[in-house]
Amino acid sequence: MASSSYSNSPCAACKFLRRKCMPDCIFAPYFPPEEPQKFANVHKIFGASNVSKLLNEVPPHQREDAVNSLAYEAEARMKDPVYGCVGAISVLQRQVMRLQRELDATNADLIRYACNEMPPAASGQYGRRSGHGSGGGGGGAGSYNQNSSGFYYPSHQWNSNNGDNESSGGGSM
Repeated sequence: MASSSYSNSPCAACKFLRRKCMPDCIFAPYFPPEEPQKFANVHKIFGASNVSKLLNEVPPHQREDAVNSLAYEAEARMKDPVYGCVGAISVLQRQVMRLQRELDATNADLIRYACNEMPPAASGQYGRRSGHGSGGGGGGAGSYNQNSSGFYYPSHQWNSNNGDNESSGGGSM
């Protein structure tokens, strides 16, 4: 008998607002009673009245996405009141840029390694501009390697410190 009355428990929004949850409650489909913190965060950041107005203006097939976006932004604002989810996006973008630089440097190392393993006569086919063969020059600053996309990488690129404090001071291999 207790289970039948429990199945009609109010949604998280009505429970939080201490009101009776009506069958046509706009919040009920999106704020289940098992997730009270979801509505608490959304209410604290946006306000129940604003969320109700927004849900009434959004077409029914887009409401779930709207609530999920509000909940994500509210949680992000709770963690970072100034930047919200933009702060998280910025951190991820910086991480992608750092990893892209690392990937570029590793690809340059692989190309350099592959070109050094080729016989001297064949290395001219793979993008060496100067310092062909085994003749002088010290194997240094005048050498360029080309990857398959046509970009030239200086041979000394792996030694450069791109602002990261992760360099170990030695070679990468």
